[in-house]
Amino acid sequence: MARFDEVKATFWGDGPHGVQPPLTDEAVQEAELELGVRLPTSFLDLLQGQNGGLVADRWDAFPTDVPTSWSEDHVPLDMMMGIGRHDDQLSLLDSPYLVKEWGLPSPVVLLSGDGHCWIPLDYRVCGRQGEPSVAWFDADWKSELTLAANFEAFMEGLTSAASFATDGLYENPPA
Repeated sequence: MARFDEVKATFWGDGPHGVQPPLTDEAVQEAELELGVRLPTSFLDLLQGQNGGLVADRWDAFPTDVPTSWSEDHVPLDMMMGIGRHDDQLSLLDSPYLVKEWGLPSPVVLLSGDGHCWIPLDYRVCGRQGEPSVAWFDADWKSELTLAANFEAFMEGLTSAASFATDGLYENPPA
């Protein structure tokens, strides 16, 4: 548990981009009702400190064992959505619309992404009330990869993108 607490304590970067109003119990209940899922306790613990926003450089990547459209060995996590409807910023509450718009599998709740690639909580195996895994979806390549068995394991696996030799998008999918 110490590793999760360490990441949580230093997770957020500087700047107001993507930050929603402070999280309330009422906002969580409304979000879970609207999304039709139970959000992981560890995720809600993270949002208690700051409700979405930029991710600190120390935790802005997740290593992978296989190449993705982003890189040979990791995926980016530059921001994480919170819960709310502040200043037309993306929020977890936009997940149903974005899933439909980008043709993503369901049920999922999008944590981060830019339209072409997404990091969601994936409820397809565990069911809407279970503990979701965390995945990487590439809408252009129509590919997906499970990153971690649950949100806490995802957080504990985060590292700095600067620690990888390569960074940036592939021009062509690996064979």
